[in-house]
Amino acid sequence: MLISPHQSGVEIHSTALVDDSAELGDGVSVGPFSIIGPGVVIGAGTRLGPHVLIERDTVVGADCVLHKGAVLGTDPQDLKYSGEPTRLIVGDRTVIREYATLNRGTTAIGFTSVGSDCLLMAYTHVAHDCQLGDHVILSNSVNMGGHVVIGDWAIVGGVTAIHQFVRIGQHAFVGGASRVAKDIPPFVKAAGSPIQLYGLNGVGLQRRGFSEEVRRELKKAYRLFFGSSYNTSQALARARDELRTMPEIEAFLSFFEASGRGVTA
Repeated sequence: MLISPHQSGVEIHSTALVDDSAELGDGVSVGPFSIIGPGVVIGAGTRLGPHVLIERDTVVGADCVLHKGAVLGTDPQDLKYSGEPTRLIVGDRTVIREYATLNRGTTAIGFTSVGSDCLLMAYTHVAHDCQLGDHVILSNSVNMGGHVVIGDWAIVGGVTAIHQFVRIGQHAFVGGASRVAKDIPPFVKAAGSPIQLYGLNGVGLQRRGFSEEVRRELKKAYRLFFGSSYNTSQALARARDELRTMPEIEAFLSFFEASGRGVTA
């Protein structure tokens, strides 16, 4: 049986528990035995299935879908954490499937964030201080350490482990059952354990409307870094001299300049 509080169209199952401080937007529905804790804000039209837990201090955007057993906003799994107030932020229209777990941040940056229009499949784990962009897809059982950064439109295959502080660039594709210990550049394909690169993500870039001109320049950039005898500094210098100026090339080159863990080859 569903009961409706005073907000417009909000439906909360009679077995669900909602903290008095939680804020639910118009049209939110909360399924059986779900729990919404203090400091939680849920955007309009978002639907929670049964047995969902949003522990505390979490913002979930509009029109999201949280499936059975999803767990959001729990304490970070970090021995340095000692109860400081931190947050989890989830964008609009993101789907979180069964038994996925998303921790809040630590004081290192103060929050964990997942963008809009993402799909996090069953049993994925988003650790403390991770930052996921928009349109990210994590397949079943992707597990990441803290402080991982994943760019817009990246796809990570199932049962992949991502080391803490690793970055995966925008529009990259990581194959399933991989072990990601170093950064994955934007616009590329990578797979394996140990992981290695397999060229540009050509099919993905074409499907997303990247022009032939952009794809051609990205291929030249890829060859400078991974198909030549140049070291990273030399490849960067030649790329800035030889390649056309465009946002995608700048994103590719600046990724190398900002790498802390080193880049997968």
